[in-house]
Amino acid sequence: MGLGDGLLAVVVAIAVMAPPVLRLLCVHGYRQDGRIFRERTGSLRKALRKRAELLYVSSPLRVPPPLGSAAQPPAAAGDGTQMGETEEDGRGWWFSNPVEDSFNALDHVETCKGLEESLETISKAMAELGPFDGIMGFSQGAALVAMVCALKQKGDPRFQFDFAILVAGFKSRCKLHEHFYQEPIAIPSLHVFGDTDRVIPGELSQDLSKSFVDPVILTHTGGHFVPVSAPQKLVYSEFLERFQKK
Repeated sequence: MGLGDGLLAVVVAIAVMAPPVLRLLCVHGYRQDGRIFRERTGSLRKALRKRAELLYVSSPLRVPPPLGSAAQPPAAAGDGTQMGETEEDGRGWWFSNPVEDSFNALDHVETCKGLEESLETISKAMAELGPFDGIMGFSQGAALVAMVCALKQKGDPRFQFDFAILVAGFKSRCKLHEHFYQEPIAIPSLHVFGDTDRVIPGELSQDLSKSFVDPVILTHTGGHFVPVSAPQKLVYSEFLERFQKK
């Protein structure tokens, strides 16, 4: 065997030994879109580049600009953005106020608007961009991911994946959505939330995690964002490693 053959054998051996990179569909928060969420998770993509490829989807529902001025910051409570932020092309996955096309995670409402259209968008993304190993959501996107997990468990063939990562998630308080939380969700899940989150308080994310069977919980000392410090990177990697085929 020549030198070239030896090098080829080494390359092949390394390729066989290296676990495949996982593919995650990423679901943005309220008043964001796929592009904005991708930009804000650049550090996460870099941290996970050897374990996961992150692909992003945008909601079909546009959020109207705040009344008075397009530059006026939206209300901070429950809007899924940092305090004082605005987004030029903000979108949402459903509206708790169907009249004004607005959303607040703290609203207790009888009805809402836009969820079925958004579920179909997720389904289409999975069909056209997939297959996916997992799904990750932030804020309202994480709330949507929980609903998708519930539908998958009930046998909905549109949603095919193995695990979910939910960052700053919460249960929808719309009465029409109560059925999503009636049965324990057995999809493997990682729930991430901040102790000082003033947009989605940690207890809301904790409550959502109780809808899942054996959830992995990751808390951090920060607020409403996707954390990527060394302790969080370790947990992400350990969680994803479970799903990388050896």
